[in-house]
Parts: sequence; C-alpha cells; structure tokens
Amino acid sequence: MLAEHASDKWFAAHQPEAVVFARSTHSVSAVLRFAHRYRLPVTPRGAGHGYVGGCVPARGGIVLSLARMDSIKEISPADFVAVVEAGVNTQKLADEVEKRGLFYPPDPASRKDNAIGGNISTNAGGPRCLKYGVTRDYVLGLEVVLADGTVVRLGGRTHKNKTGFDLHRLFVGSEGLLGIITEATLKLLPLPPYRACLAIGFDTMRAAVGSVHAILGAGFLPAALEMADAFTLAAAYRRTKSERLRGCRAHLIVELDGQPRSVRGEVRDVQKLLLAQSPFFVEVGLGASKCEEVWQIRREFSYALRDTGLTKLNEDIVVPRGRLEDFFAFAARLQKKHGLAVACFGHAGDGNIHTNVMVDLAQPGAKQRSNAALDDLFTQVLQWGGAITGEHGIGLAKKPWWNQALSREARDLHRLIKKALDPKLILNPGKFI
Repeated sequence: MLAEHASDKWFAAHQPEAVVFARSTHSVSAVLRFAHRYRLPVTPRGAGHGYVGGCVPARGGIVLSLARMDSIKEISPADFVAVVEAGVNTQKLADEVEKRGLFYPPDPASRKDNAIGGNISTNAGGPRCLKYGVTRDYVLGLEVVLADGTVVRLGGRTHKNKTGFDLHRLFVGSEGLLGIITEATLKLLPLPPYRACLAIGFDTMRAAVGSVHAILGAGFLPAALEMADAFTLAAAYRRTKSERLRGCRAHLIVELDGQPRSVRGEVRDVQKLLLAQSPFFVEVGLGASKCEEVWQIRREFSYALRDTGLTKLNEDIVVPRGRLEDFFAFAARLQKKHGLAVACFGHAGDGNIHTNVMVDLAQPGAKQRSNAALDDLFTQVLQWGGAITGEHGIGLAKKPWWNQALSREARDLHRLIKKALDPKLILNPGKFI
C-alpha cells in the first residue's frame, strides 16, 4: 500500500510513512490538525495520474488520499452547477451532466483516469480549451481544508460573485501547497446539440500551421484545434494501421459544435479555407459518433510513442500562437542538435504543444543529452514569452526550471502566500516552493 502511493506517472518515487483514505471533510481536517501539531509532512493525492511528480511524497510523512471522496452531491439544471467531492472521476462527471442536457467542458485527455480535485489543483486543460477555457473557468466555489485543519468555504454557486477577494481561484493550480480541496461547485453550460470534426493531413507543418491561422483569422472559433507532427504520426500509423496516416507529415483535427444547421455550414466554409493549403486529405465526421472516430486516433498518440520502446519525457510547454511555426522549426533543430527524437502534438489552438523528448536511457550519456535538450527547450519557450507548463504543473519534474520561469519578485510572492497559509510548511513539501 505504501509503495502504491509513492509515485505518479513521472519518474520519481518516495515512500510515505502512512496513507490515510479520507471519507469526509471532517476526516481531512482531523488529519491536518494532527499533522500541524507535530509538523508532519502531508501530501494530498487524488487519482495519482499526474505527469510531474506532483503527488510524490518527497519528504515522506502522510499521503492523504481523496480517492474515496467520490460523491457527486448535486447536479442542478436550474442553476447550471454541479457540486462534487474532490475524488469524483472527471469522465464520470462529464457523462452524468450530459445525461441531463448539460455540459462540463474541461476535457483532459486522460479524464477517464483522473479526478476533479487533481484537475483543480493543476488547472487542467484539454483540447476544448480553445473555445471553452480551462478548469479554472468552471470553478465557482471550493471547500478547502487549510494546513491547521481549518475548513473554509470560498466562492459560491452563483455565476457572478464579487464579494471580497476571489480567494477560491487562489487554490486553483496551487498543486496541494496551500490547502486541500475537498469539494467543488462547478459551472455547467448547455450541452451543444451537434458536433462535427474535420481530420486533415498535410505534407508540411507550415501548411498545417497556416490552416490554423486561416481558420481563426476568418472568425471561426472551433471547440478544438489539435495538431501532430511527422514522428508522432509515423508511430501512430504503426500502432493503428490507419491508411490516412501513411506518409502524412502533419495532421490537424478541427472540431466544431453548436446548432446542427450552423455547424454544417461552418464545416463547408472551413473546408474551403483548408483547400488553399493543398492538404493530402480532408475527412469530415458529422455527429457525435463520427467525431469520436476521429478523436480515437488522437487518443492513441501517447500510446504509440510508448510503443517505440523509448522513454517519453512529456513536456506541456505553451508558446504564443504566433510562434507555432517557429516552434516546430525549433523542435526539428533541437532533435538534430542533441541526437534525440522529438515528437510534438497537442492543442495548436492555444499554443499548448506536448513536446515529447524521446530517450533511450540505455545509451551512454542519454540522460545528460535529454537534460540539455530540456534546458534548450524551456529557455527558448521563455524567450518567446511562453510558459514551461500549460496543464501538468511544476511538481518535481519542472522544479529545476522554476527560478528561470518566474522573476525573483514573483517567486517571493509565492513564498509569502505559502508561509501565510501554511506557516509550518507541511503541505506537499519538497516541491517548487
């Protein structure tokens, strides 16, 4: 049991002295009162599906699991809110609200494996961020247990609220360093009645990026714009044997949603825009089931890269949208400079590209070369005004670049807030603060 709670999906592990499975906010509060009294480290944990070592108990102590706090307390069609405990599975919540004609847009690719509390703690995103925003944009209120066991309820269930500071937002993306989220009140939307997808193959990444700019420049706002490079597509072809990926060097998925008549009209107009980029193919999927067929190949990308036998260092960098073409050219240079494959795919619509440095750790010097490649990657992204993480968080994996990513003044402010809320520094110690 202790070993099972020593790590997440990243490459670090540290075994805790104890694991506590909380079943209520009262239990969480009791554990924190005890830990605060004796200065015991406490690392909160949800589904354990993070990619940066965020829930690794780096200083041992107690792992406080919220996995059994998995109740959907309320779904209100009248108020357009859902009230859920932190351990609720993201896919389960999405399915339950859609049964009522409602919509919870945040859609991390691994949502069938992760939990709402973890999504909030990392401000998770997903393909639909372009149109609908990230998890933060759907958090109306939170119940949080502070380091000393105090329970606070922040925000509320109204879609507008300007009463005091926007304190519930402070805990979104805080990675378990400021308090433990036990319950969330989430904003819901009406479920769009119709969806359509276009899957487009190109000979060059320049044509794919040009298509992204053309679509947005013409005033369309797709639900998702997803892109993949040649290395990713070759691996996906070997895994799926999908003929449309054979010889394809860049791939774009465009999803549109809304009313049936308007979506069909937008599909026709977007197709005309795409033809100007001379694509290999344009395939259209009308309706939810056909859209899922298109997305199924996208969901295979990560698994296909693992099939190569190389270790996949998944970096979720973000660049300004105008730098997309520059970024893919830079990734190609990075690959040549360090002698490592670099596979890029992800959310082109908002510049959040999953950049996977592929490493054979059995080769002499591979670890050093991969670290040098990551140094170059993050340095260039920051020079462009980008960010070293868009979805996964800092955790342990990005800790070496924390000082580079933020100014000294901004880091000092983080420490000031941390000390105010957790004066004994017991919450998720060993991470970036």
